[in-house]
Amino acid sequence: MLQILDTRSTPAIHGSPAVTAPPRARAGLMSLATAVPAHRLPQQDVAAAMHHVFADIFARSETMAGIFAATGIRQRYTARPLDWYLEPQGWPERSAVYTEVGGDLFVEVADRALEAAGCTAGEVDAVVFVSSSGIATPSLDAVVHHRMGFRPDIERVPVFGLGCAGGVTGLAVAARIAEAQPGATVLMVTVELSSLAFRLDRPDKTSLISSALFGDGAAAIVLRAGEQGIAVIEGAGEHLWPDTLGIMGWSIDPVGFGVILVPDVPTFARANLRPAVAGILARMGLSTADIGRFVCHPGGAKVITAIEHSFELEQGALDHERGVLADYGNMSAPTVLFILDRVLHEGLPDRATLVSMGPGFTASCVSLARAW
Repeated sequence: MLQILDTRSTPAIHGSPAVTAPPRARAGLMSLATAVPAHRLPQQDVAAAMHHVFADIFARSETMAGIFAATGIRQRYTARPLDWYLEPQGWPERSAVYTEVGGDLFVEVADRALEAAGCTAGEVDAVVFVSSSGIATPSLDAVVHHRMGFRPDIERVPVFGLGCAGGVTGLAVAARIAEAQPGATVLMVTVELSSLAFRLDRPDKTSLISSALFGDGAAAIVLRAGEQGIAVIEGAGEHLWPDTLGIMGWSIDPVGFGVILVPDVPTFARANLRPAVAGILARMGLSTADIGRFVCHPGGAKVITAIEHSFELEQGALDHERGVLADYGNMSAPTVLFILDRVLHEGLPDRATLVSMGPGFTASCVSLARAW
């Protein structure tokens, strides 16, 4: 049975004195690992191929001519080599790759995180698996159960549909599970193969933009309540803007997922992100002035600039966001954890806040305090 500790006072009953519950054991971040698939795609190679695939769009629109250079991406990693994406693929082919490559990435990144935390898969009490770029039932955490060496009684929490916000929200979910079971080891894994959504049959600007942005990757985190580790999870929260369902997501048809992505996400982020994040932080008893480093999902180069403007940061402050985007592209959910990995290696400030936006349209935040 789960024991949930509450820091609120218990009301007095029949004149008895109030009883104060013991303080909540916060989740400690014990390790973080990242991984990418084997196929490296230089951006200039993708650009050359897409100029052929989307020749009509380039011919009609001068603004699209420099789109690949404007992303700030030098290379990406994908589940299959470039030629695979230039052949017709349907649901069966995409799903087979998702299960095969996604499963391999799950095992690789989870093993790295567990080794770094000094524990084994047999010691994991709960696994939170986050992914929005493929569908597998059973989910990949069950598919790799035997390969990983998980116990039969492991608690499995697969999470779908969060998109780019998944890495942050998944961490928040895993932290709550860890806090509810002090001493338990919780593993959070996110795997995204967003390249599988590339569609030859949809020669439109949205498909072209997604072909310039998205790559594949995975990240894993080990949490344990009551131990500080690298950092402590202070709190988390979300903000969903009404009437914004059409900003980002998937359309689904017999061929596969299709990208839904409106072009004015940077404008939306500049105007709306800071008030939403300030509200989330206020519910934690914090303000934006308390945050030493915002760790933000980059989306794209224009989104990074918009976030800097929204939070009134110096231009170039989100340096690791630009670096990860250049080296890996937008990997959806794992991307912000790749950035956090670089921030941790550089040296975490006293307090950092992870921020991602995803389908909903939603902002998701997790606040980290440096372990002393």
